Amino acid sequence: MAVKRTVVIAVLASAAFLMVGTSAPDPLRAPMSASAAATVRTDAGLVRGLRTASHTLFRGIPYAGPAEGAYRWAAPRPVQPWKGVRDGTKPGPLCAQVASPYADAASLEEDCLVLDVTARAPAAAGGPAPVLVWIHGDGSVGGGSLFDARRLADRGLVVVTVNYRLGVFGGFGYPGLDGSGTFALQDQQAALDWVRRNAGAFGGDPGNVTVAGSSFGAAAISGHLTSPGARGLFHRAILASGEGMMDMPAGAMGEGVPAYPYYTWRTEREVRDAGVEMTSSLGCAGRGPEHALRCLRALPVKTLLAVPHIMNAFQTFAYGTEVLPELPEKALDEGRFPRIPLMSGATRDEHRLFVGMAHDAVGSPFTADQYERALTTAFGRRADTVSAQYRVGDFPSPALAWATVVTDRMWARGTYAQAVAFGRHTPTYAYEFADRDAPMYLPFPGDFDFGAYHAGDTPYVFEDAGSQKHFTPAQIRLADTMTDHWARFARTGTPNRPGLPRWPRFDPARAVPHTQFLAPDGVGPVDYAMEHRLDFWRRLAEQDTAFPQSEAGEGKEPSS
Repeated sequence: MAVKRTVVIAVLASAAFLMVGTSAPDPLRAPMSASAAATVRTDAGLVRGLRTASHTLFRGIPYAGPAEGAYRWAAPRPVQPWKGVRDGTKPGPLCAQVASPYADAASLEEDCLVLDVTARAPAAAGGPAPVLVWIHGDGSVGGGSLFDARRLADRGLVVVTVNYRLGVFGGFGYPGLDGSGTFALQDQQAALDWVRRNAGAFGGDPGNVTVAGSSFGAAAISGHLTSPGARGLFHRAILASGEGMMDMPAGAMGEGVPAYPYYTWRTEREVRDAGVEMTSSLGCAGRGPEHALRCLRALPVKTLLAVPHIMNAFQTFAYGTEVLPELPEKALDEGRFPRIPLMSGATRDEHRLFVGMAHDAVGSPFTADQYERALTTAFGRRADTVSAQYRVGDFPSPALAWATVVTDRMWARGTYAQAVAFGRHTPTYAYEFADRDAPMYLPFPGDFDFGAYHAGDTPYVFEDAGSQKHFTPAQIRLADTMTDHWARFARTGTPNRPGLPRWPRFDPARAVPHTQFLAPDGVGPVDYAMEHRLDFWRRLAEQDTAFPQSEAGEGKEPSS
């Protein structure tokens, strides 16, 4: 069942978000005593925020009504206008989520569909500013208020960071439930619609909106690119470590996790079946769908969060629905998406995070025997071929050998396929974040080289105290360069301007399409396909049309 298959993936992925989103510093550099009130009028009423000499910040602004009671697992509804001036000087509530070993971010809130707006003060001359909307990653923990957007605002952007329903509250499905598996996507579209209506009040240009996200947030953007409800709501997109065109070999996300042809997407039926399984465990089954939904909507939030693995079981998006009529991967591969500028990339060592957190970094080293078993599980009769290409003795540890295999086979292959799909039709800029000394500031008990790990690039664009206190001067320069590229792309649709490293478009017709290598010791081109041995994986796929195949399941042919 989808519930059981998803839990290991979600538990590991949760920490990827937590590593870059939970140590946000005090909202403004200047002390609160140096702040003044700033008031704007939204279409629902007045909001009072904070202004210092350098920034304005408005926090916890509702973009949709409370998703509670009868509105739990319903489309987002309009905000009720308020009288007077709403306080927007403090973070709004995080959406319902459990605490983790890595961050105390528990919440029982369903009245949580809020966003923050960060802008430069005074506003830049020359008219309204470009708007960047940030969709955070993970899908079961986190919130927009955990991301400090001042560095991007310094470049003249108005930045909006968004909460959306998480886990079972955002991805739940059930027979007869409209919107099954898509509530998180609907929330994000409601936030984008709020931006269209209200950006001007904050100095932003509703006609120049970039949506950006990492990991699960980038996967959501893949969905929005193909969703009828998102048409016209944004004009450029940045997808960091996106999973929208990625499959999953058996065992890649943990022992016992079978292969799956789509990392992020599930059919509506699969999501509804998972909901039926959950309902049975909570004692709400047996008297028909309407009774079951009434029963589930009456349960306390903490009851749902306390059910083992339920919060993470719906960390996917359902297609074959009104929100996502078709499989996004298929639509993207066949060119059915808006012709807008796109930036797409990944980190050099994506999967080291997941292997390290499950093994060496927590004091349980991954062994050579485990490596051979993992290859057999993932690749079946092709395991020896993969083992010869990635010989365990060529790596510092079996854990790094396995992490490299999965990074290349799963992450790099999917990232490259996405760049090819985009680049065939619209201006596309591909990148690889390659700082193998990116700070890992969480206190793991074991010794492990995380390298340029999954989501390790986020603190280079969003300010993060836990990372930046470890930045070297070269890493500070890299962060400035990356943020300049993002801001320029949001403003013009290209990351290029005088004074920045040249960044050509990704052209799939070229023998070596350009991917921008982002590292402290240099920024420039990299042969991404060669670096990640994509020709090897392509040849292996051609030898076996059922590749990858194992007793646990089988995947799919590459789309590029």
